[in-house]
Amino acid sequence: MSPLAASLDGLRGTVGVWTGAHELVAPTTRGGIAAEIESLGYSALWFPESWGRESLTSASLLLGATSTLTVATGITNIWGRDAVAAVNAARTLNATFANRFVLGLGVSHQPLVERLRGHEYRSPLATMREYLSAMNDAPMHAFEVDQPYARVIAALGPQMIALSAELADGVHTYLVDVEHTAMARAHLGDKFLAVEQAVVVAQNRDEFLTRAHRHLDFYTGLENYRANWRRMGFGPEDFVRGGSERLCNEMVVHGDASVIAQRIGEHLSAGADHVCLQVLGGDPGAPPHADWRTLARSLELESRDN
Repeated sequence: MSPLAASLDGLRGTVGVWTGAHELVAPTTRGGIAAEIESLGYSALWFPESWGRESLTSASLLLGATSTLTVATGITNIWGRDAVAAVNAARTLNATFANRFVLGLGVSHQPLVERLRGHEYRSPLATMREYLSAMNDAPMHAFEVDQPYARVIAALGPQMIALSAELADGVHTYLVDVEHTAMARAHLGDKFLAVEQAVVVAQNRDEFLTRAHRHLDFYTGLENYRANWRRMGFGPEDFVRGGSERLCNEMVVHGDASVIAQRIGEHLSAGADHVCLQVLGGDPGAPPHADWRTLARSLELESRDN
């Protein structure tokens, strides 16, 4: 593993949380969501960047509210800032917060890039290669110029995964199955692999499907995900808004903590270094506090030495 990936070492074999719930409370809240996730024993908090807070500002708030938790962007949109700003922010955050920040980068999706941000969505692979190369050449006239940092790339297809193996410290995958994890590992070599896994804790079948369809509604409208699902064996009948029942079953784990623990183990056995759980609660406008606690107890995270 590259020396730049030192901040990833502590995440190997661990479970984190993937959530945007911190954006549901005021940014001035001390402790809050991040401190709760840390206290429960999760190793990392992964969060997205779309219509909400600017990701690197948000990361500084989350890091400042915690003392041991790794904070990772999943992802920072490369269209939201140039390569110099991204790499220098990563250096500053890691220098300030004891190497607890992981910079996850992604090309995002055409609607978010063009309609939301007003850019022209160009070739994802070529654009990411150019961006990473520019990061490598970025100057910094500040104390932390030589500060190591880790960067992982949001990647689904083999070409982007291979690019990540070449120019980054690893990959962050999203909405994938265990077979995809095995494929990603084969293309990554010994680079870091973080897998997001959506879960519905307990609940009956109807409630599971309600939450899973609601979760997949946005993603079934995005070609990058449809293309990856086609590689995974899904077809047009699965891409109705909210997804088919088959897609829900494969992308969202439904059951008690033992079922969820089994899926975590399957991803780890297939080559994942780290699994971050996205808990789908009953109210998407409220943090799933009870489910986070239930899983932490059942997975015995609270007994892990943070």
